[in-house]
Amino acid sequence: MFSAALALFGALFYGSADFLGGLAARRLRSIVVTAIAAASGLAAFAVVQIFIDGVWTAADVGWGVAAGIVGVVALMLLYACLAIGPMSILSPLTAVVSAIAPMLFGLFAKGETLSVLGYLGLVVALVAVVLVGFIPGENTVRPSVRGVVMAVGSGLAIGGFLIIIDQTSPESGLIPLIVGRGTNTIITGIIIASFVVIAVRRGKSASSALEASGFAVGGTPSGHVDLEHATGPIALGITRRNAVVLAVGCGVLDATANALILLGLRVGDLTVVSALTALYPAGTILLAAVVLRERVAAVQWVGLTLALTAGGMLALA
Repeated sequence: MFSAALALFGALFYGSADFLGGLAARRLRSIVVTAIAAASGLAAFAVVQIFIDGVWTAADVGWGVAAGIVGVVALMLLYACLAIGPMSILSPLTAVVSAIAPMLFGLFAKGETLSVLGYLGLVVALVAVVLVGFIPGENTVRPSVRGVVMAVGSGLAIGGFLIIIDQTSPESGLIPLIVGRGTNTIITGIIIASFVVIAVRRGKSASSALEASGFAVGGTPSGHVDLEHATGPIALGITRRNAVVLAVGCGVLDATANALILLGLRVGDLTVVSALTALYPAGTILLAAVVLRERVAAVQWVGLTLALTAGGMLALA
């Protein structure tokens, strides 16, 4: 199934974007990384849209605005729940919910059906999501009710993003994504402006409002987040200029992922695409292994293997 291949590639691009966003967030505030990524993604969409057809309708613009708002909500809830911790539990929980919510919508609201092999593939994919997103080495503690609620809320928002863009018409091209990314840019820009005003009123420089402090974790405008490099040292020295470049790259990769996912939704089922999209941490893990020479845990290798297996099963379903 072509949509399964698109979803898997989209997940890899999402994970790659998160990797760059995570590195950028070691130097810049997370919301700044998100804003730069949103703006660069918007520019990339605008350039591509020149060469493809797209019909502007009020409905598709409305869906685009909704997707942009949901993406920001997803990031805010995700940052909050990961700050509470533990990541090793809340991260996979968020990813699983982000997969299950649109899967259930596709199966029960849209009436999508799969073969027996397809349903088994969904189960394998969910197991892979948990294993790939698991962060080994963290002390296991019971998560708070507040953290769990925020993780579930974030997962629902990420899943909601997929449900929303699935409602857009094929004739709209990339217009819903352009509107959504524009909404991201405006919202995050307003938030950053408020941080700058607060910093200046406190006698600090405007640039101080842009620097990373406290809980550093990079994310993408569509609500995904880099967890592998949220804490701990990295092997690269990140300057502010480098961080900006990384954030721009994050936005372009995230925009590419969104385009692939949108195409996958238009040629295939929401159920299949959502299950495979939730495997986005695989891209982050693989890049960390190649670029930073970080060790991939055994449980994550199992997850990666199951992810490929699930992709093959859903492609054949």
